[in-house]
Amino acid sequence: MPLTVVRREHVHLYSRAPRSKAARLAVDAILRLQHAEDQQIEHARIESGLSKNEFLAVRYLLQAHRDSRAMGPKDLAVMLGVSNASVTKIVDGLVEKGDIVRTAHPTDRRAQFLEPTDQVATKIDDSYAQFHEIVVRVLDGLPAADNEVVAEALGRIVDALAEAVPEPADEYTVDDTSA
Repeated sequence: MPLTVVRREHVHLYSRAPRSKAARLAVDAILRLQHAEDQQIEHARIESGLSKNEFLAVRYLLQAHRDSRAMGPKDLAVMLGVSNASVTKIVDGLVEKGDIVRTAHPTDRRAQFLEPTDQVATKIDDSYAQFHEIVVRVLDGLPAADNEVVAEALGRIVDALAEAVPEPADEYTVDDTSA
């Protein structure tokens, strides 16, 4: 019974139903896509052999590395919303598996940076490859006009959602209203 509820929760719309049949079909497709993406991400996590927090930590470290940003354990604690002790346990496990390495901070002997290894980058990239390949293959198979409609519609949804609940500013956001 519980798994039946979980498997069908994505079809529940927490709003009024769309007025037209075409809009209902589109909303249903978006909800199914969202559910499929959630399933693919969980599949990627399982395939990687990492716990949920390890998987998130590695993804954050990979993104920071690809953006040329240094990250340490304190950054991970904030990003994961866990204690320093929990981050230490996560980092120790990832170091032991050979997925990340600790490096000394160049000016602060007490601090350290965390770097993802090529091994874990390959592991994460490979675990997402099938999902992304399927999306690309399906969209590559559509006529250009259909892709333009899909991109326009999804872009408008994303913009409306961002306007309704803006992303919080972070330390990298420049506030030009203070000038």
